[in-house]
Amino acid sequence: MIPDITQQSSGASPSWRLSPYRAPREYYPTPPEATRAFLAAERFDGPIWEPACGQGAIAKECEAAGYEVVATDLADYGYGEAGRDFLKLERPLAKHIVTNPPYGAGLADRFIRQALAMTARTGGKVAMLLNLASLCDPCRHHSYMARPPARIYALDDCVCYPNGDPGLAGPYTRRHRYCWMVWDTLSVKQTPKVTTTFHWLSTAPYATRGDA
Repeated sequence: MIPDITQQSSGASPSWRLSPYRAPREYYPTPPEATRAFLAAERFDGPIWEPACGQGAIAKECEAAGYEVVATDLADYGYGEAGRDFLKLERPLAKHIVTNPPYGAGLADRFIRQALAMTARTGGKVAMLLNLASLCDPCRHHSYMARPPARIYALDDCVCYPNGDPGLAGPYTRRHRYCWMVWDTLSVKQTPKVTTTFHWLSTAPYATRGDA
């Protein structure tokens, strides 16, 4: 779908980091209110696979919403099944895929391609939490035109902190804005005819004191 811009191996050591300025293993967990707001707007008709589960930030919210969840990750965060390299797996583990993929060096692009290939076999949807700026990228323009998401949900307030620690976030990280992109079921033999719709979500109604 989207050309690789790196030779970074998906099977790298669980302690790898792309640069001194990035979190180890590209670990930027999703605030719970970002997932809750999304799940209030988007429904799934079967089990969900979270292939970059980390400590379960998204998976736990999906379970709390009543979904059966399969949680995996390349690294061991003490949650889900570790040692599962999403980019190398050959068969889907659930109907739908919902995740906050690693971003650096084209990894999110590779996650999107792999997820779409998997759900073409299951009849499921793909939902990815992505940097809003990724919508406006000349390297991705043709890929989005060829396989556009069905829905985009822009979040008004969402910061994914390095390792979940606000103290590690610099000004650049705090300026990021995020959106959920959703691709509907589409057979690999179908020609996409999608009119993308854009929606706004507020996270504040879904935050609790315990999330701070």
